[in-house]
Amino acid sequence: MARKYSVVSLFAGCGGLDLGFTGGFKFLDKKYPKRNFELNWANDVDQSACITFQKNFNHDIVCGDIRRILDGQHIPSLFDQSLPSTIDVVLGGFPCQDFSHAGKRRGLNSQRGNLYQSMAEVIKRTKPLIFIAENVKGLLTMNDGEAVKTIISDFEKLDYHVKFELLLAANFGVPQMRERVIIVGTKKGVLPPFEYPKPKLTRNNWVNLKSAIGDLEYSKEGEISNHFWSKAKKNKGQGNTTVSATKPGPTMRTEHHGNIEYHWNGKRRLSAREAARIQSFPDNFVFYPSTSSAYKQIGNAVPPVLGWHIATAVQTFLNKYHRQPNVQTPKAAIYR
Repeated sequence: MARKYSVVSLFAGCGGLDLGFTGGFKFLDKKYPKRNFELNWANDVDQSACITFQKNFNHDIVCGDIRRILDGQHIPSLFDQSLPSTIDVVLGGFPCQDFSHAGKRRGLNSQRGNLYQSMAEVIKRTKPLIFIAENVKGLLTMNDGEAVKTIISDFEKLDYHVKFELLLAANFGVPQMRERVIIVGTKKGVLPPFEYPKPKLTRNNWVNLKSAIGDLEYSKEGEISNHFWSKAKKNKGQGNTTVSATKPGPTMRTEHHGNIEYHWNGKRRLSAREAARIQSFPDNFVFYPSTSSAYKQIGNAVPPVLGWHIATAVQTFLNKYHRQPNVQTPKAAIYR
């Protein structure tokens, strides 16, 4: 029987990366089988996202600021360094708006920009085999590249091999031109540097929006869950473009204040369900409690299909290289 790997999920949001790691969902008539990861503990600060997470995963999520949780008097036992660690994987899409080209790009000069340090503290306390962090492409250019160097250096100080790659979601079957930095750390002395998943598609066979959301074009508003759309009038600025039916969608953004892109028919804006499809969420994944909140949660998420491919690579990697504690590791297999 395949080993199950225990997971701590930080900055979980509505659970896009968690859905990718647990697997067992269907998107555009394709099955994404279960992966060998079990959610142990999850956290996010956004109450609406926590409600969505709990209802879809039927799993508790601690809603609150991770900094206060780590500094509190009654911290979870899994963060107690005096106890043996039971965590194999730490996930964390630490807040990215301050690194985004669309934002003010305050980066490490802001409190949110420094939240990666809370993830580093969790890694320090739980000593996982591997951690996976996700962020926007803008992280690579912030402070002329110094921001990502600082983050990598701080993670490496915890005794991990740390690598990063920029992955395009469209190359993995997501109908969206979303680029994200994926940072992976593997425990030195136990594992070698991580082996990233290879692209599954090329621009010649990317999934276009007609394939992804075409069936919803004439569906009545509210006919399926979250199929409601912003009524914001068209104006100048971001989010007032019209998507193309023959191409993948643009990046679904978190903060658009109702200015989500227009449907290719020009009659309305994209619905929250269409945005969720563009993010590769299955239709049975329901967002609470409102359309505006759904848009935000969807824009914040890691596309589950991209997460599934990352999870598959992590599972393959751990199965290949990790030796069980009761098995003596040959010297040649000790990774420095």
